[in-house]
Amino acid sequence: MDVIQRITDTLAAHPIVLFMKGTPEFPMCGFSSRTVQALDAVGAHYHAVNVLEDPEIRATLPRHSNWPTFPQLFVNGELIGGCDITLDLYQSGELARLVQDTRKD
Repeated sequence: MDVIQRITDTLAAHPIVLFMKGTPEFPMCGFSSRTVQALDAVGAHYHAVNVLEDPEIRATLPRHSNWPTFPQLFVNGELIGGCDITLDLYQSGELARLVQDTRKD
């Protein structure tokens, strides 16, 4: 399967997707770790993709999303941003609202 199609399918299958270095349990960089902490603090249910284990996604996603670094947070298929934007949204309370809007219950 084409890497762009895999990215598109992943975004379509999960309301919240975090493309990160490492896993939520074992982040491999400080930016990914802080992003996970913010998502966990607002009770987000998200799908994480370890870009260190998938060199095609790691190389392709920055061009596809027009965002050069990781982590990259997507909500409802739209790029929210990286660590700094996620933390700003967390501090303003907007991250909790975004997460709440994705819940189907």
